[in-house]
Amino acid sequence: MKKYFMYAIMFFLPSNVIGQDDTNGQMEKQTNEGNQFETDSIKSLFFVSKESLFSDTDVIFNTRFAFDSNFLDGNHVLSSFNVNQFRFEIKGKIHDKVYFRFRNRYNREPIPGNLDNISRAVDIAFVTIDLSPTTNFTLGKLCADWGGWEFDLNPIDILAYNDIIENSDNFLVGAGIAHTFEDKKNSISFQILNSRTKTYEEQYGASSPPNLKPSEFPLAAVVNWRSSFFNGKIETTYSYSFFNEAQGAHMNYIALGNKFKARNFLLYYDFQYSIEGLDRKGIISGIIDSKYQYAAQKAVYMGNWIRAEYLVTPKINLLLTLMSNKHYWNDNPDPNGSSKLSNSYGIIPTIQYSPFKNFNMNFYLGYVARKFNYSSYAEKAFDVKDYNTGLLSFGIIAPFLVL
Repeated sequence: MKKYFMYAIMFFLPSNVIGQDDTNGQMEKQTNEGNQFETDSIKSLFFVSKESLFSDTDVIFNTRFAFDSNFLDGNHVLSSFNVNQFRFEIKGKIHDKVYFRFRNRYNREPIPGNLDNISRAVDIAFVTIDLSPTTNFTLGKLCADWGGWEFDLNPIDILAYNDIIENSDNFLVGAGIAHTFEDKKNSISFQILNSRTKTYEEQYGASSPPNLKPSEFPLAAVVNWRSSFFNGKIETTYSYSFFNEAQGAHMNYIALGNKFKARNFLLYYDFQYSIEGLDRKGIISGIIDSKYQYAAQKAVYMGNWIRAEYLVTPKINLLLTLMSNKHYWNDNPDPNGSSKLSNSYGIIPTIQYSPFKNFNMNFYLGYVARKFNYSSYAEKAFDVKDYNTGLLSFGIIAPFLVL
């Protein structure tokens, strides 16, 4: 088993991790932050003779493979086979109080961020240390602990993200602490992260407003509260985030996630609200760029996300996702203008079939319908037009646990 585990590590880790020159004496191991360890330390971890090490380690191929047909304004554009998601993941326990998790995405170009110095293809790479039975400390590249279930779900289970999540930097380098209360029904976490993966200059470039200067502390703070009620039938995950984008320009983000669970039924509802001193999502900036060369200031995004799942039989699951968003520009200099520039809507009906008992692999058929509407003011002022997109997708979804 140890031999096969090592083959898997060597084959799936990015080549720039495996193929470093031995003479430099160090090897980068992505666990939360890209910490570096001596080569001998890496060998002692993976070639240790204790079989218990591997019993505490999982290797997972998070996969979604499909045949996709794309549509624009009702017209067929392209049909092709796609590996929509392939995220290689290793996680486990390496000490009584130390855990690690690493996940690399093979559907994103592995370009290191010039702020955090780690590939954007790496989703997460962190170490967690138990400070007590109820409190732990985590360091490395983390998931921003935003409230809401949309971002909490495995990415292979999301055929399309809502506007705010789709246009955010979700995986950031930093540190966090989490505490679970004695009732086991409530927990709270706090993170300090880089506010982005790139420097201010690379993120905004020539579109940076001339009245703004880069911050010397491009950091973010995220607070999350999770709770459970009525014997687990209702669960919540609420968060507030503060991002320091530039001097005098910040982002305040609130996400409220709610989940209701019955015997064969799940219902999720997320509310998302982002107030951005400098338009980080880029949607408003994209609308106004025909007239204004700089990124928008005082952009506001409000989103709603609903997902319902009904297990008809042990093998057949029906899903329906609904999305809506509103996009505002509160800094519009036009005295006769409107702050509301656009809406977007989405509906995703899906059916899943699980042919194997006790094995999480689903065949699915889903359709992603999105509609983008601009206000009459935006159409006249910025020469934009409404449009809609469609995606018919048939394939498999599976977190293949290979070890």
